[in-house]
Amino acid sequence: MTYPTGNGYLKPGVLPHMWCAGCGIGTMLGAMLRSFEELGWSKTDTVVVTGIGCTGKLDDYLVTNALHTTHGRALAYATGIKAFNPRLHVVVVMGDGDGVTIGGNHFIHAARRNIDLTALVLNNLNYGMTGGQASATSPATSITSTTAYGNPEREFDICALAETAGANFVARANTWHGWELQQSITQALTRKGFSLVEVMSPCPTQFGRRNDMRQTQAMLHSLRDRSMPVDRFRALPPSERADRFPVGTLVDRDEPGFVERYAQVQQRAAARLEARPA
Repeated sequence: MTYPTGNGYLKPGVLPHMWCAGCGIGTMLGAMLRSFEELGWSKTDTVVVTGIGCTGKLDDYLVTNALHTTHGRALAYATGIKAFNPRLHVVVVMGDGDGVTIGGNHFIHAARRNIDLTALVLNNLNYGMTGGQASATSPATSITSTTAYGNPEREFDICALAETAGANFVARANTWHGWELQQSITQALTRKGFSLVEVMSPCPTQFGRRNDMRQTQAMLHSLRDRSMPVDRFRALPPSERADRFPVGTLVDRDEPGFVERYAQVQQRAAARLEARPA
C-alpha cells in the first residue's frame, strides 16, 4: 500500500510510522506539520531538534533541518542554534523522560532564559522506549517497571514548572482532541520567548497495560475523560480537581525573549566600542 506523505514536510515513503498502535506521537507529528503548513514555514528556515526515546525518532521522518541530540540535552543544543542564528524557527520535540527527567535542568534554564523556541513535550507518563520505567511525571502510586508496587514519588507538573521558571507561553493538550492540539501548537509557534506545549499522550504498550488500561483505546479515553478546559478546571474547588487536568492556554505573557535582550546587549557593546577614543 502507498501512503500519502502529506504536506511536503515528510520524507517520501516513510509511512506507516514505527510507533506502537495507540501511541500519540504520530498524532502530535501530524498536528505539528499542519501548523508549519498553516504558518507557511519554509523547510530551510525550520529546525526540529530531538533527543533520545520514542519521540527522538520523529526527526527521521522530516525534510526540514533536523538535529538528533543526546539524551536530555535537546534544549541545550536548540538554545545554541537559536542564539547563533535567530532567524531560524526552532522547535524541540521531547518526551517526559528526555525533557524534564534526564533534561530537567536544561528545561528550567531554557524557560528562565525565555529563549525564543517552541518545546513540545509528549508526556506519556513513563520511559516508553526503554522498558516503561518511572519518569518525573509518572503519577504517584502508578505502576511502572521500576515501581511494581506503586510509585512513592510525587510527579512534576510540567506546565507549572515552565510557568514558574519564566516561559512566555504555556499550553497543555492531549492527543484525543486533535484540533485543539494543533491550535495550541500553532499559538506556541507564533509567540516570542520560550513556548511550551505539553501533549498528554497514551503509552498503552508500557504504562497502560500496567495500570488497568490494557486495551489501546482505554488510555486514550482516560486522557479524554480526565481533561477539562482550563476555565472550568480553575472554577472547581480543589477537592474536585483530583485526577483531572486543565487543557488549553495556561500562560500567555509578552516578556522580552532572549533574542531581543541579547540584541540589546550587542547594541550597548557596539556603542561602547564606538565611543572609545581612537
